[in-house]
Order: sequence, then C-alpha cells, then structure tokens
Amino acid sequence: MAIKVLHHGLATSVQDLGRPGYFHLGIPLGGAMDRLAMRAANLLVGNSENAAGLEAVFMGPKLLFTEDAIVAVTGADMPAKVDGVVHPGWTSFSVKAGQELTFDFLKSGARLYIAVSGGIDVPLALGSRSTYAIGALGGHKGRPLAAGDELPVGAAGAVRPGRSIAPEFRRGPGSPAELRVLSGLYWDRLTDEAKVNFFADEWKVAPEADRMGYRFRGGRKMSFVDRKQPFGAGSDPSNIVDSCYPYGSIQIPGGTEPIILHRDAVSGGGYFMVGTVISADMDLIGQLQPHMSARFVKVTMDEALAARAQRRALIERMRASGLSGMGRNRR
Repeated sequence: MAIKVLHHGLATSVQDLGRPGYFHLGIPLGGAMDRLAMRAANLLVGNSENAAGLEAVFMGPKLLFTEDAIVAVTGADMPAKVDGVVHPGWTSFSVKAGQELTFDFLKSGARLYIAVSGGIDVPLALGSRSTYAIGALGGHKGRPLAAGDELPVGAAGAVRPGRSIAPEFRRGPGSPAELRVLSGLYWDRLTDEAKVNFFADEWKVAPEADRMGYRFRGGRKMSFVDRKQPFGAGSDPSNIVDSCYPYGSIQIPGGTEPIILHRDAVSGGGYFMVGTVISADMDLIGQLQPHMSARFVKVTMDEALAARAQRRALIERMRASGLSGMGRNRR
C-alpha cells in the first residue's frame, strides 16, 4: 500500500518519537514536537506508539489512499475530511482505496498528527524514521513532503474504526500558556531585577518558531551581572565558552528575546542557558502559534520530577482507556 501526496500542505514531514542516543554527536532528538498527540494517534490505529506518522504545521496535506486504511488525526484542531466528509479528531476512522484525505482550516493549536494503520514505512535512519531536514536524515528522502511523493505503509494489524481518546488526555497550551521552568547553571548571570522580570512578564511567540526553537518577545529586556569577558567567549554579555544545550534550554541572546530549544535544535553553542522548560511541558510549545501569549513559571526540581511522573501516569491512563490490546512502545 502507498499514500500519494497530492499537496504537501505546509512543512508536512514524517515523524515518530525521535532518535535519542546521538545528541553527544550533534544529532538532535528529533521526532514529534507534540509527543503525546503522536502517541495517541498511533494507539487509535493499532500501531506501536513509536510508529511513524505525519506531522503537519498550520495547514494539512492532501493525500490519496491506494488501499483501505484506518486513520486517526490528533493534535491541532484542523478537521479531517474524507472526500469532503468531516471526521472528528482524536477518533479513528476508515479511508477506502481511491479516497482523498484533506483538512479544513486550522481552528486552534499548531501541529497536526496523522497516523495510518501499519505506520509510514520509510527506512530507519539511526533507529528512527523521523525527518531531520537540516541534516537530510530520515523521513522521506531526508526532507519535508512534496507533491508527487509516495509513502509506503506497513502491514496493519486487526483494528476497527471508531476508537476515541477522551478529552481529559488532549492537552492544550491554554492562554496564556504556562511553561514551567527549572533555573539553570547560568541563572546567576542575570541581575536580581531581571530574574523577577523573566517570570513576571507576559511573552508572545515570535514568528521565528519552528522545530529548532521557539523565540519569544514582548517582555522587558534582561540585564546581566557585570563580568570580564572569558577567553574564548564572544563579547556579548550572554556569550559563554561553548557548552552543551539540554533539550528545552532557554537562551536569551543579547538579553532581549528568550529562545526555547526544541526537537531539532543544536546540541551546544556559545550562549548561556537561564533555565530549561521541564519535559512535561515541551509538548505544549509545539501547539503554540505565533503571537500567542505565554508565561514562564518557576518550579523546583521536586516539582519538575512530580510533573514528569504525572505525565507518565496520564499516558498510562490513556493506554488503558479502552485501548488495551493495541501495540505499545513505552520509550
């Protein structure tokens, strides 16, 4: 079976849960920006949670199916249509051979996830099918989809349409989004006033927001503690001698606009990190549109670990909510 791409939408790519284990070599984690939505879509169609599906941004693709399939769409509210007939999100449905899957206008959120029974069966690259376009790695020919592409689909197990994920498992960012932050190694480079302002101000997502990182603007400019420029570091007060960047790191080049590093971000560089968005909230960033409001919320390590445990419990409840017997991958 194959899926023919009639229109690629906007930045549609093949993604799974990513390729951990290569960050020390400069190859980012990659994978779905909203991992919970990707897991949910795969569960609905009987796939492993780490099966490859499609991630579309702001606008969905137009796909022609050459054989019958079960499909699920999760993430952003962008109604799916089969030959013009609307199907609900977060619920599996049938697509017959010869039918076209299209999408209505975006209503909320930013990223859409499309899972097909059997999974998108592109070759593995370093253990993952995720597209890392900057490195021309994985996915379909190492790039986002284009009209005329044909995507192979794996063999599907026994699964029926009509399964649904309950609303309690459909996390959205809210308005303003609240992103919990654990202060970092270089937090003390900010003045006391800047530390207060960072958490007190409301920020807005800048147009420069993609798989590498999300830039925020609108808050007060950060001020830095005076220092002597270190040997090997740049002259800007936010520069350091190169260091490693954890996933979710927050940089503030020049003290003006925080940047949160996401799935395809580089693994190190010469800007200090004021903190890190906790793992439990990284999915929310992937659903933020430009100009949406956000606040940073300070948390302790104990609170961050508790939030991670709560997210794991949420995933376990989702797995158990009428989805027993489906393929699972607990990575």
